Amino acid sequence: MSLPFQLAACAEMIWRDRPIEWRASRLKEMGFGVGLWNWSEHDLGKLEATGATFTIMNGYLTGRLTDDEGAAELLKTARETAKVGKRIGVQRLNLHGTGLGEGGLPVQPIEVVTGRMWLKARDTLARIVDMAEELDVVFTLENLNLPVDHPGVPFGRAEDTLALVSSIDHPRLRLNLDLYHAQIGEGNLIELCRKSLPWIGEIQVADVPGRMEPGTGEVNWKGIARALKAMGYEGPVGVEAFASGDPEVALEAFREAFTV
Repeated sequence: MSLPFQLAACAEMIWRDRPIEWRASRLKEMGFGVGLWNWSEHDLGKLEATGATFTIMNGYLTGRLTDDEGAAELLKTARETAKVGKRIGVQRLNLHGTGLGEGGLPVQPIEVVTGRMWLKARDTLARIVDMAEELDVVFTLENLNLPVDHPGVPFGRAEDTLALVSSIDHPRLRLNLDLYHAQIGEGNLIELCRKSLPWIGEIQVADVPGRMEPGTGEVNWKGIARALKAMGYEGPVGVEAFASGDPEVALEAFREAFTV
């Protein structure tokens, strides 16, 4: 068996009693890339000094896809974030349909997404692509589950993020396909991966229920790993999960699940 994927872990969700730069350094020592959330909450100099490989980070601070005011704010903070991302070598900058606040809830929940909002979202993402070309960065758009963690987020379903990203079809805009969220909201994960394959920039995982490491819930992660390898996916797989116990044991369980 081999490890066909670049593995990473979200540093925000493990060793939460330790400084973020310690977590990044330890993940590097263990052979993992590092995922981050909002750069404004961290000491960039200390993160840069770790020499870690930062696979993904939130690509904006505020804003949303759905209206003129929100789009202007998203583009402004995405430009600022892209420059920070280049400084520390972040490989992908992650977007959502709207900004997330406390507990992952949308800052501005939207219960009904109109046709006008769809058109505005596509236009906003096209402008993101122009910026990404200018700054030589890559953005991703992440799906989020609505029933449990993120009610009221527009374009939350993987079906929606795939529709937007594939309609633009540009290498500077990819999917962050989060299989934890997709399992809760949609299921049929292997077929979802196959359908999304041409546009995937990163795959994220956590088991369901509980949002902990592979092996703690209902998903057959070894089967998914085999299927991803068979369909030719060679990109990053990031665990964005809490540890059910010892974080290092949880990370090794993740590594084992994706060694095929």
